[in-house]
Amino acid sequence: MSTPSNAPSEMSFFSLLVRAGSLSAAARELNLTTAGVSKRLAQLEARLGVRLLQRTTRRIGLTVEGEMYLAHSRRILGDIADMEQMITSASTAPKGLLRVNATLGFGRSHIAPLISSFHQRYPDVEIQLQLTVNPPSLVEDACDVWIRFGEPPDTRVIARRIASNRRLLCAAPAYLERCGTPRVPNDLARHSCIGIRQGAEGYGIWHLKSGTRSETVKVRGPLSTNDGEIAVDWALAGHGIIMRAEWNIAHYLESGRLRQVLPNWETPPADIYAVYPHQLQTAARVRAFVDFVADAFAAATPA
Repeated sequence: MSTPSNAPSEMSFFSLLVRAGSLSAAARELNLTTAGVSKRLAQLEARLGVRLLQRTTRRIGLTVEGEMYLAHSRRILGDIADMEQMITSASTAPKGLLRVNATLGFGRSHIAPLISSFHQRYPDVEIQLQLTVNPPSLVEDACDVWIRFGEPPDTRVIARRIASNRRLLCAAPAYLERCGTPRVPNDLARHSCIGIRQGAEGYGIWHLKSGTRSETVKVRGPLSTNDGEIAVDWALAGHGIIMRAEWNIAHYLESGRLRQVLPNWETPPADIYAVYPHQLQTAARVRAFVDFVADAFAAATPA
């Protein structure tokens, strides 16, 4: 089947229809009748030979084929916008679909507010934020930008360091008064340590370094979770010692609600990177977003 000359127009129509959420809402945006929108959708489905939407009187839902068509349509429309911008060297604002992935707690507390500000500056960029415990594979066509801790080993992507980020050991003053303060890394084995099950790192194994000395400690405790914010709440409640990135706990350390433990020992860094495929390095929406995030983090680095 040959690709029709109006394929981009059909993709734009379908993307708008899904975003509108109903045939009547799409009709208002397109200044058409609801019957006209329904007819155009039917013609698209007839040409493709599949059903893209499940329709009711009040809402629409994507079929499996519809999800596939929508995902590829948005990516293609974004590529077209980027190509036109590069060719014309226009100074117009970025536009198109931008898919962002981040971890659960960090994504909620830091990335989501930045996306809100970014969208106010660039309203023509449609943003999908996906929060996951573990990032999806970097080689899958699942995202445009990953915000992650640590530089990825995959050379098929670009990794831009946007902020330094130390992992710190800390606990609530009440816990340290009750159970004592560790003086050396091996003391941690006798303490209640709150576990965070995230990523591919060995669970319950803490690596510490001071100068040329390195220590590996097997820690344990009755509480563990895959959500960093919950782990911090448990530490604040006095349940034990936690290892957490300073971006997540800096304000608790400043207020005194948490106290750093073994401050002369370093833990593996968790520097923050924006990661994106090589083929998107010239995409205006990607460049603008990564620059925006980097500037925001540079202005808010914890003391």
